[in-house]
Amino acid sequence: MDDHLLYTCHVVSDLVQGKLAERSPVPSMARLGPGELSVAVGPAARSSWRALGDGSYAHNTMLAVGRPGFVIGSLVGSALGNAARRRQAAANAQPRWVADGHGEVTVTDRRAHFGHPQNSLDLEWSGLDAADLVAPGFFQCSFRDMHNGSPWMVQLHSHWASLMFVLAAHAAFPAHPRLLGGSWLPPDFEAKCRAFGHACPQVR
Repeated sequence: MDDHLLYTCHVVSDLVQGKLAERSPVPSMARLGPGELSVAVGPAARSSWRALGDGSYAHNTMLAVGRPGFVIGSLVGSALGNAARRRQAAANAQPRWVADGHGEVTVTDRRAHFGHPQNSLDLEWSGLDAADLVAPGFFQCSFRDMHNGSPWMVQLHSHWASLMFVLAAHAAFPAHPRLLGGSWLPPDFEAKCRAFGHACPQVR
């Protein structure tokens, strides 16, 4: 993680000095736009804040004939089954973080691209409604679906989470308190780099 953070500091230093375009592109399978620069590639896991259902369930209506003991047992069993399905449907209607799979994230000067066969994702910095580094290695953002306008909130778990956050913040959230306060880097990170003989540019 420290190596990724040190690399991120160098990328940010180039960005604020206007020298980012001078960096060599990092090899990536992602489709890039004209002039778009890939600066990092690596594994990531995606999660979405959503419900697994809408609260509906199939109510089983049972008609039982026969001896009284059989009829009563059948009706009780049906009622218990309906109650269990109702509870499960109610639980599924509550939003929670849902894992959407593992893939490869490409971080560019304009966006983060999460490559996945079923759940690929493009997070353009300029299209985000919010962005944050909610924990070490967890980049969280919200945006609106480009097709129907519905809100989405996703997390990408990656060693490049800090890089994603700081690039998004510089592009679209320049007054973000985590950016202005420098808390996207661990305390005393620069001193730690010096102790191990690494030069860390001043980026906060």
